[in-house]
Amino acid sequence: MAGELICQPVTSRDMSKHKSDLFRARDYLHPRFWAMWIFFGLLRLLAFLPYHSLLKVGKLFGHLLSLLSPARKRIIDTNLALCFPDLSQQQRLQLRQQSYHSLGIAFIELAMCWWWKPERLKPLVEVRGLENVQHYLDKKQGVILLSGHFTSLEIGGRLLALFLPFQAMYRTQRNRLFDSYLFTRRSSYLVDVISRKNTRRMIKGIKNLIPTWYAPDQDFKRERNVFAPFFGVPTATISASSRLAKSSGAAMLPFYTERKADGSGYLLQILPALENFPSDNELDDAT
Repeated sequence: MAGELICQPVTSRDMSKHKSDLFRARDYLHPRFWAMWIFFGLLRLLAFLPYHSLLKVGKLFGHLLSLLSPARKRIIDTNLALCFPDLSQQQRLQLRQQSYHSLGIAFIELAMCWWWKPERLKPLVEVRGLENVQHYLDKKQGVILLSGHFTSLEIGGRLLALFLPFQAMYRTQRNRLFDSYLFTRRSSYLVDVISRKNTRRMIKGIKNLIPTWYAPDQDFKRERNVFAPFFGVPTATISASSRLAKSSGAAMLPFYTERKADGSGYLLQILPALENFPSDNELDDAT
């Protein structure tokens, strides 16, 4: 396992800017929040279980989600058919079920992110590529960790923060209670948690040599998109990555969190920076 990164960002979190967003239980006593409180209570109890047991509970939860979302199943089946036309129907069904299992585990991993202490988390993680980040910080160049909204996103951020101080963007969640608590927990272990609408603040952090986790793989219809090939299918893709790299002067390093197949924990990989990025062509950059 790699050691902790020895870089020290020039700035630290200024929580005064976030005071109104931090969680206060008394703000969420209305009955419409009771279901979420029950969910939080169940997660808190699950936090006492060992990791292997949590994986089993997560898979079971994912199976229940698959039974409750027939409309979502149709979307998944359409996407799998487009992306994997050579697979049999049975193989695609297996992929769909595995996706639900992974989604269920992601919900259960919130218990680990919120209530497990670092000494309980560290034995589960292997980190590769921290030297790629340090290389650019030593040159006084900002770093963007380019990732995606994988189901391991939340646990990946919690684990990476054990070794690397970084800031991340967030998108407001629909449930106010969940949004407030999620924001507060993230703020406890990240250098800064920045609204996706506050690009200026994020760029300031990048220029101050705070590594930044950025996951642009969503289709926001009101934003500037291009149709880049994804598994051979033209797909609406945010083109902001290249503009962000140009305005901040940062290196773009792909970052992935992988759940190990043997159930022993997680592999975090930070790859070398993308070459010739950004270019003069947003479609090429998005691709």
